[in-house]
Amino acid sequence: MNSETAPLASIVRYEFPSRYDFPELELTWYDGGLMPARPKELKEGLRFGNADDNLFVGDKGKMLGHRLLPESRSKEYGKPPRILPRSPGHHKEWLDACKGGPPAGSNFDISGPMTEVVLLGNIALRMGQKLYEKGLKLYYDGPNMKITNLPEANKYIQTEYREGWTL
Repeated sequence: MNSETAPLASIVRYEFPSRYDFPELELTWYDGGLMPARPKELKEGLRFGNADDNLFVGDKGKMLGHRLLPESRSKEYGKPPRILPRSPGHHKEWLDACKGGPPAGSNFDISGPMTEVVLLGNIALRMGQKLYEKGLKLYYDGPNMKITNLPEANKYIQTEYREGWTL
């Protein structure tokens, strides 16, 4: 890790408090080739770790990509109803939205906060040693865009521009 680039690989853990009707959520993000342990429920011989695979671990089982684990759960549950419209493809969907069509499935109302979460993971990585030494987690006040418990981390949220270079 240096001041110019991200690490080659990382594991970032997020904890989201309960809000509205949603319970609290723990999320672990792996990148750079790091992966969680292969699920015991995945049949031997089946591939684990495709680029688009997400592993969701819930109270009643796991979901890898678009299939439930163990796969017998898929037979129990059946095919889920199609509630959301199907995308014509990421780029076409975005271009259609730019031309006045329906909003993209991942419009800025969704992708903005999601990007904010990912960038907070980057700040945690930058502050890693200080967090580790002090046994801290980063606490973020989203509406005010501030890290509340490690003030020096805020330099990564709002940049101070040199005189003559402002936005």
